[in-house]
Amino acid sequence: MQKWLSIIGIGEDGIEGLSKIAISILNQAQIIIGGERHLAMLPPGDNREKISWKSPFKNSIQEIVNRRHEGKSICILASGDPMFYGVGATITRHIPIDEITIIPSLSAYSLACSRLGWNFTEVETLSLCGRPVSLLNSYIYHGAKLLILSEDKNTPRIVAEILNKRGYGNSKITVLERMGGKYERIFTEIAESWKQTEIATLNTIAVECIADVGIIGLSRFPGLADSAFHHDGQLTKREVRAVTLSTLAPLPGELLWDIGAGCGSISIEWMRSNARCRAIAIEKNHQRLNYITDNATALGTPNLQIIAGKSTEVIQNLPTPDAIFIGGGVTAPGLFDQCWDALRTGGRIVANVVTLEGEKTLFAWYEKVGGSFTRISIQRAEPIGKFLGWKGMSQVTQWVGYKGY
Repeated sequence: MQKWLSIIGIGEDGIEGLSKIAISILNQAQIIIGGERHLAMLPPGDNREKISWKSPFKNSIQEIVNRRHEGKSICILASGDPMFYGVGATITRHIPIDEITIIPSLSAYSLACSRLGWNFTEVETLSLCGRPVSLLNSYIYHGAKLLILSEDKNTPRIVAEILNKRGYGNSKITVLERMGGKYERIFTEIAESWKQTEIATLNTIAVECIADVGIIGLSRFPGLADSAFHHDGQLTKREVRAVTLSTLAPLPGELLWDIGAGCGSISIEWMRSNARCRAIAIEKNHQRLNYITDNATALGTPNLQIIAGKSTEVIQNLPTPDAIFIGGGVTAPGLFDQCWDALRTGGRIVANVVTLEGEKTLFAWYEKVGGSFTRISIQRAEPIGKFLGWKGMSQVTQWVGYKGY
């Protein structure tokens, strides 16, 4: 099919900053779509049909898809690199790439690195445009260099507040406004003394994370301290959690079902392992559902999907998982059958139990589909009078089963 849609990245320098091929494609377009700021960059006498982005954004995407067979050429003007947290990444999920021409400009990240002298390969990037600000929590660690796409002029203040709350008040925040244009401005302040209020809506934030004395960072590797989670005791303990996550072996883009999620520790650490990992936490206890929500926000995984209810009643309508963890309700009638049927071919189920009844269920499934068992025994040193002694935790039996091709 002929290419009828083009997406052109444009900077603050406007039309003058576009390449000759980008200008040629733009001039041939019959319909131009973009934000009001981008459409205002066109010459005053341009009388072609122009469409501004609508809210919600998905309505505009659907309108573009609906025009696919009209025979008119459409050009989308987008900020910087359309494929880096941009509209191009969304469009290509709905329209084949062989119908699209994409011409990127410099991304805000590239421009920021050039202004700051930062090595792009050593930088953490994220966008807070239309995304929960609590995402930032999973990126903060001492020495981190963060580049953040802002939602608006208020985002730098919110970033400063989060850094202060996490014990990173000494962090340097640099705001880069309208990069590449004649109104470009760059300024730096310390998070704990943030006072800036006059900030351009179009801005990018650079953060050099500096932890306060005594602050211990939260690793993205499995095994956060138990104290990192709000819970009522229904928590997969740190050492067992680390083993369990290594057995679940998350890969980017994979979906986990966390059944009997408790406080959500397994699904949260699954998602923290990689920004593209997805998880659904299923829990029937209402108080624990609140814990999951609080923990997901505090630990930077606000996109964790939380479902209330009995697992056997809700999982039948969920998307196909790549992995399933069963931490509670192992003996519920029919649960394993439902999970095994729902699991994608090549996926895995990991289940932890501490009771003989639970072990009986796991052994029945071992006889049916195979897999392997591990007995996890942990002892922690605790005070005994004036001395320290070893206190054993409940032994955990772990079964993993793989659904063969």
